Amino acid sequence: MTTAFVLGGGGVLGAVEVGMLRAVFEREITPDLVLGTSVGALNGAMVARDPSLAVIDRLTDLWAATAQAGSTEGADLFRERPLRTVRRVVATGGRNIYSSKPLQQRLIDEFGDLTFEDLPVRFGVCAASIERAAEHWFTSGPLVPAIVASAAVPGLLPPARATTEYGEEHFLDGGIVNSIPVGRAAALGATRIFVLQVGRIDRPLQVPRRPWEVARVSFEVARRHRFMRELAEIPDDVEVHVLPAAGTSPKDDTMLAFRDFNSVQRRIDATYAASRTYLDEHLAAG
Repeated sequence: MTTAFVLGGGGVLGAVEVGMLRAVFEREITPDLVLGTSVGALNGAMVARDPSLAVIDRLTDLWAATAQAGSTEGADLFRERPLRTVRRVVATGGRNIYSSKPLQQRLIDEFGDLTFEDLPVRFGVCAASIERAAEHWFTSGPLVPAIVASAAVPGLLPPARATTEYGEEHFLDGGIVNSIPVGRAAALGATRIFVLQVGRIDRPLQVPRRPWEVARVSFEVARRHRFMRELAEIPDDVEVHVLPAAGTSPKDDTMLAFRDFNSVQRRIDATYAASRTYLDEHLAAG
C-alpha cells in the first residue's frame, strides 16, 4: 500500500490541516508521498521532514506564533492595514499589496538550505508558471523557493522567481492551477489517499454581489470543479479519504478573512475532533 497525504491551499484556514494530521498520525498512519499547494506546501514540507506525531507540536507552535503576530499591528507577514495599503499600491502603480520577504525569512529560519532530496518522504510542491501558463511541480532542489512560489497569492504577494529545468521563471500561487492535487497523487501510484482540505469545497457558493467578489467566486468554481472531476476519475481500487474541516464558515471566504488569525487554535481543535470521528467510522468500516 502506498499512502499519500494531499494538503490543499487555504491561507489561514490551513491551520485546520494540523488537526487532520494529528488525527491520522494518532492512528499510526504515515505517508509515503506528500503533495502540497500554497499553505499546504508549508504544512506538507513540515510533514515530509518529520512524518510522525512529533511534528504536530512544531506545527501548532508555528501557527500559534502566526496567530500572535497576526493579531497585532506589527505582524511579521502583514504589517499594514489593508485599506491603507491598497490605496498606497493604487497610487504608486504597484502590483501587489505585501512583500514576500517576511514569509521568505520565516521559511529560511525554519528550513534553512534543506532540499527535497534531504527529506525522508517523497514531496511535491505545486505552483503556477507564468511564462508557460502551466502547472509546475517542484520535486528537487531547495525547499524554500518552492514554497514561496506555491504561496504567491496574486495581488497580495509578488510573483516568485525560481530556476527550473526551463530556466528562470516567475510563479504564482499553485491554487490557481491545482488547489487540491488528488489526481496527481493517484497518478504517482498512491493506493490510499488522505485529502486534507480547508472546508471550502463543502460550502455552497453564492452569486457575487460586489465587484471584488467576482474573482473570488470565479476562482472557487474553477478549483472545486477540478477537484470534483479528479475525485470522480480516481480508479476504484484507490482508497480516498476526504477529511472533514470543522470550525470554518462562509465568513472565512471574504476578501480579508486571511487576516483573521485569532481563531487558529479553535479551528485546529474542532477539525481534529471531526477528523478523528471520521477515521474511527470509515477506517473501521473499510
